[in-house]
Amino acid sequence: MGSWPARAGVGFGRACVVVAVSMLVPAVWAAAVALGIWWGAGNPWSWVAPFVLVSTGTLALSRPICRIVRFLVARWTGTVIPAGYRQAGPVTRLSTGYWWNGFSYERTSRDALMDQKMRLRWSDPATWRDLRFTGIVPFTAGVIAAVPPAGAAGAVVGLFQPSLAMRVIGVLGAVMAVASAPYAWRALEPVAVRFLRASPAMTLADRVEELTAQRADTTVAQAAEIRRIERDLHDGAQARLVALGLSLATVEKVLKTNPDQAMALLREARAGAATSLTELRDLVKGINPPVLSERGLVDAVRALALDSPLETAVSADLRLRLDPPIESALYFGIAELLTNAVKHAHATQARISIAQDDTDIVIDVEDNGRGGAGVRADGGLAGLRRRIAVFDGTLEITSPEGGPTRARMMVPCASL
Repeated sequence: MGSWPARAGVGFGRACVVVAVSMLVPAVWAAAVALGIWWGAGNPWSWVAPFVLVSTGTLALSRPICRIVRFLVARWTGTVIPAGYRQAGPVTRLSTGYWWNGFSYERTSRDALMDQKMRLRWSDPATWRDLRFTGIVPFTAGVIAAVPPAGAAGAVVGLFQPSLAMRVIGVLGAVMAVASAPYAWRALEPVAVRFLRASPAMTLADRVEELTAQRADTTVAQAAEIRRIERDLHDGAQARLVALGLSLATVEKVLKTNPDQAMALLREARAGAATSLTELRDLVKGINPPVLSERGLVDAVRALALDSPLETAVSADLRLRLDPPIESALYFGIAELLTNAVKHAHATQARISIAQDDTDIVIDVEDNGRGGAGVRADGGLAGLRRRIAVFDGTLEITSPEGGPTRARMMVPCASL
């Protein structure tokens, strides 16, 4: 906790920060009113300009102020308040040459992005939540946080006055500033939690949108997987089985007239059957590795590490078997991360850690590659993030230029 002077000093500084942030918009309002008074009642701009200044200033400052408040609350108290802003979708160019931004068609990508940004800003409920908070915080947390600075100002003014009454007021101001400093800034947290956190209805609506997108992604992934299996069967095992049938038909014809040729054809057919069986096993392994079904995620990852061209170390502390869909998603997620490390990062070593705490299954995959990995909207990492999100999981990527790259997948135990 620290000594009282240290707490008072830290609290006084935080109270001043809260006052400065919360009073930005009222300062704009006061400036607009002062401008109107300065112009005089006879000037038509004395009514129009303050209104425009108040509107544009409040709208422009609301989101930055709310972001600062979320940062301060998280930094000072550890309470994380999700922003909840709606994310912009991709802007796509169509075959007609027009650009589709999710709302309208535009002639250029610049127009499409500007229109999307404007529509998204005005249709986002978080925008109106920010405006409401910007109007409330000065008269709640802002007023309470202003007590220590006001007491300090009174102390400075009063103690330097010759009269006894003013000096008494100065002493009282100093006592008020010191006594309230450790606590005055704390009013920011409950006000921010109450007015910046998304309402249950908005959270439910966002969850419905997220689940809808996840369902669409799952449908697309399933269709792509079915097409891959069909293609592999058609180009591989099916073609070999057709050739095997033709070879056996030829054997039937030449068995009595040319036994040596028949034996050669039978040897080819046996080799073709073995090759077809190997291809089918590989195909089934790509769908769901047998070791994953039989022995679980940890042993499957260890087998994957042995087959990887990277020098891979695996450490695991997993005390339970996961549901098969979750095991499959995590296994193929690890496989994709290792593939990216070889293909894109040119890594030579990797480390995989599988752990379980009270709330989550945590998997870390780290490589010594060149780094610079990013999550693009149409990239493999974004697809992996969406697949993990089906189980309320998250994927975090840390990949500075020059490496190393670290990926963390987390799945809540409640999903198991």
